[in-house]
Amino acid sequence: MKCPLCGRQKARRACPALGQQICAVCCGTKRLTEIQCPADCPYLASAREHPPAATLRRQHRDVGLLVNVMRDLNTSQSELFLQVLTFLTRHEPGELPGVPNAAAALGWERIVDDDVADAASALAATFETASRGVIYEHRPSSRPAARLVTELKPVLAEARKGAGSSFERDAAVVLRRLEEGVREMHAQDRTDPRAFLALLGRMITQAPADDGPPPPATPSRLILP
Repeated sequence: MKCPLCGRQKARRACPALGQQICAVCCGTKRLTEIQCPADCPYLASAREHPPAATLRRQHRDVGLLVNVMRDLNTSQSELFLQVLTFLTRHEPGELPGVPNAAAALGWERIVDDDVADAASALAATFETASRGVIYEHRPSSRPAARLVTELKPVLAEARKGAGSSFERDAAVVLRRLEEGVREMHAQDRTDPRAFLALLGRMITQAPADDGPPPPATPSRLILP
């Protein structure tokens, strides 16, 4: 039987996340990015215990980039940075209230790294202006980035609750660092338009949901190998 994901290789691995057989190549390359592997997946556990050399090199590169981007951030800035990264890992094309499948009907696709950099730059400029006492909303240059700005605003508004007067400055620093991280990632990989977002998919994990009340701990965490 052919793998249902690639349609080329033989399906020989039972994937607990998809409930069907897939090939080893798709298991290895789509793990935790396109496939939301459960924590008890034996292939995931084996890969974490005995990662191949190429995976180790990628992990070291991923960690190095994020450590560099988060350099010198204080506690509040680091927490806000992680909140924004977590939002990006969960992001899907926006919907219109009362219009099923509006994103598909309007041709809205998943954002790419350039949209993230454009949105981060515009929001950072808005917060920088606000920190100087001037209210002016800077706008990104692309429509996907503009949608991302709209969807990020509630995340930032929630983070602002209880924050001090330095929030505008902290948000500007975090968003500039996000833009910097995207640019740096693209300097390393110019072939993948979602290279930075893929990095986040590898580095950010989300706790499994249950039917009970949400735990007090943060629902996502940064994975450092």
